[in-house]
Amino acid sequence: MVEEKPDKLKKTWANMPPQGWTFSDTAIQSILGKTSNGVTMGIAADLIIIIVASLLCAFVARRLKQPLILGYIVAGIIVGPHTGGVSIGAVHDIELLAEIGVALLLFVLGVEFSLNELKPVRRVAVFGGILQILLTMAFGFGVGALFGLPWKASLWLGAFFSLSSTMVVLKTLENQEVLGTLSSKVMIGMLIVQDFALVPLIIILPEIGDIGSGITTLGVAFVKSAVFLAAMITLGRRAIPWMMRRIASWNSREMFLLCTCAIGLGIGYATHLAGLSFALGAFMAGLLLSESDYAHQVMSNVLPLRDIFALLFFASAGMLLDPAVILDNPGTIALLTLLLFLGKGIILFTVTRAFGYRNIVPMATALTMWQVGELSFLLARAGLAEGDLSQQQFAIYMAAAVVSMMLTPLVSKAAGQLYGLRQRFTSTPPFETMNVDSETLSKHVTIIGGGIIGSAVCAIVRRFGKPYVVIENNFRQMEKLKKDGHPVIFGDATMEVVLEAAHIDRASIILVTTPAFIITKAVTQVIRGMAPKVPVIGRANNEEQMRDLSSNGMDEIVQPNYEAALEFVRQALMHLGLPATQVTNFTDTVHRDLYAPITGMEESLDIHKVIRHGSSVLDVRWVNITADSPLVGSTIAESQVREKTGASVVAVLRLEGLHTNPGPDEQILIGDMLALIGRQKQFDTFKELFEAFENKP
Repeated sequence: MVEEKPDKLKKTWANMPPQGWTFSDTAIQSILGKTSNGVTMGIAADLIIIIVASLLCAFVARRLKQPLILGYIVAGIIVGPHTGGVSIGAVHDIELLAEIGVALLLFVLGVEFSLNELKPVRRVAVFGGILQILLTMAFGFGVGALFGLPWKASLWLGAFFSLSSTMVVLKTLENQEVLGTLSSKVMIGMLIVQDFALVPLIIILPEIGDIGSGITTLGVAFVKSAVFLAAMITLGRRAIPWMMRRIASWNSREMFLLCTCAIGLGIGYATHLAGLSFALGAFMAGLLLSESDYAHQVMSNVLPLRDIFALLFFASAGMLLDPAVILDNPGTIALLTLLLFLGKGIILFTVTRAFGYRNIVPMATALTMWQVGELSFLLARAGLAEGDLSQQQFAIYMAAAVVSMMLTPLVSKAAGQLYGLRQRFTSTPPFETMNVDSETLSKHVTIIGGGIIGSAVCAIVRRFGKPYVVIENNFRQMEKLKKDGHPVIFGDATMEVVLEAAHIDRASIILVTTPAFIITKAVTQVIRGMAPKVPVIGRANNEEQMRDLSSNGMDEIVQPNYEAALEFVRQALMHLGLPATQVTNFTDTVHRDLYAPITGMEESLDIHKVIRHGSSVLDVRWVNITADSPLVGSTIAESQVREKTGASVVAVLRLEGLHTNPGPDEQILIGDMLALIGRQKQFDTFKELFEAFENKP
C-alpha cells in the first residue's frame, strides 16, 4: 500500500488543471506586485494608487464644497486605463472588489433599517417600483428608436435606463443627512424592487425571440429563489442570533468582525448563487442582524470597511469612462444624458405623485434616482454578449451612465431650492388642520416635526397645560398625533402658508425637532423672515451644522451627542455621592463651555460666579426616616432640627404626596422622606444626631 501512493498521487495531479494548481514566476510576481522587470503592477499596488488618487481628488472636492463621491469618480478616470500616465493594471479585479463595496453598503443599510420602517411605503415601492421600471423601459425604447437603433438594441437601452444606482443614491442621501426621512424610505423601497427586477430582466431579454423558453427559465428561477429566501430567513433568525451570542461571549473583537463580514458577505454570495443579486443578499443579512442585540457593534465594525470598498466602487465607475468616447461623441452622450434626466425624472415624479405623495417627496425622488445604476452595467454587458449591442453602443451607454452618476449629487442637492422656488410660482397647496383652535394660538409653543422627539415634547407641554401646535409632513405620523389628540397642522413647514396657519408670529417659542439638517436650516430661514423676534430652538448633528444654524438666526441649538455625554457625566457624579446642586452647577458650566464657542452666545462670567458661589453654599438632601429614628413621632418644632444642625426641613414626602414648606406642627412619621436645605457640614451634623439614612440621588 505504501508503494502505491506515489503512482496514485501522480495520477491525481495529472488529472487536475495545471492553472489551478501551479504558479508560474509571473503569477507569483504579480501577486507580490512586481513583473519581471521590477515594475510594480500587482493588485496591491493598484489599490494603493486608487486610494492615494482618491484622497487627493477628495481633498480638492472638499475644498470646492462638492460631494466626495465626485472626487472618487474623477480619481477613477485619472488612474483608469483610458487616460495614460499612472494607471492601474487589474481593472476587472478592482470592479470585483467594488461589488463588495455595494454589498457592504446595503449590509449596513439593512442593519440600520427595519422592515417595519419600509412598511409605510410598500405600495409605492412594490407597485410604483414595477410601474416605474416598465414606463422607463418604454421611454428608453423610444429614445433608441429616436437614435435609429434596431429594436433589440432599443429594448436593451430601455432596460439599461430603468435601474438606478443604489450606491450613488444611498451615499448622496447619507451626505445630505436625510436618511430616515419619508423621501429616503420611498427611494430605498424602490431600489430594493429594482434589485429584484434584475433577475427577470437578465433572463427574459436574451430570450426575447423565444419568449416561451424565457418564461420557463424565469419560472424556475423564481421558485428556486423563493425557496432559498424562505429557508435563509427561517434559518437565519435562529442561527445568526445564536452565532453572534457565542462569538460575543469570547470577547474577541477580531472574531466578531470576522463573523460579521462572514454573515454579510456569505449570505450575499449564497443569494448570488441562487440567482439573485449579491448586494440584495447582503441587505437581507443586515435586516436579520438588525433584530439582534449586537446591531450597534456590527455597525461600528463594518463602517470603515464599507467606506473603503465604497471608494473602490466609485473609482471603478470612473475607470469605465473613456474620455476618448466623450470627445468623439459629445453631442450624442450629452443628448442621451439629458433625455435620461428628463424622461426618467418625470416618470419617477409622476409615479410617486400617483401614489399619494406630495410636497418635496416626488421632486427629491426624481432628482436623486434619475441616474443609471451599477446593475445596469450587467444588463449592458449581457446585451453586448448577446450581440444585440455593438461595442460602440456599449461604450456610449457606459459613458452616459458614469456622467449621470457624477451629476446626481449636484442635481439632488438642488431639490430643496427647486421645491421652494416652485412654491412661489404655483398656487398654495392645501394643508389640513386637526384639533387646532386658532383662537387659542397665542403665546403658544410651535413644534415643527412630530417624530419621536416632537411627540414627546407635545406630551410634556400638554401635561403642563400650555397651548401648543405641531406641524408634521408625514401622513402616518400626523395620523398618530391626531389619534393622540394633539393639535396638528399637516403640511410642509418650509412653506410660509403653513407657518402662518400655526401663527408663529404669536408664538412664545418655536421648537424645530426634525432630524434632517437641510430641513431644519430651511425652516429656520423662513421663520426668521416671518417672526424674527420669536425664540427658535433646533437640533444639529455636529459643530459645523451648529455654526451654520447659529449664523442663520437660530437662538438655541441642541447637539444630541453633547447632551448624551453630559447626562452620562451627571449620572456618574450623582452615583458617586456628590451633592445634586454641585453636579447640576458643574454640568451647566460644561454645557456653556461646549456650546458658547460654537454658537457665539457667551454668557456673563460674573453671573456664573455668583451662581457657582450660591450653589456651593446651599444644597438640598433627602433623608429617610426609619423606625429607629429619634425623630419619629415628634413635630418639626419639637425635633429642633434647625436649632441643632443649622439645616432646615423644606418638604416632607409621603405616599399620599409631597408636602412643601411644612409648618412647625407637622409630625414626622416612619417612612417619611425629609428634604433638607443647607450645607455639607450641617448635613453631617444631622446624620450624627439623628442617625438618618441619606437617600442619595
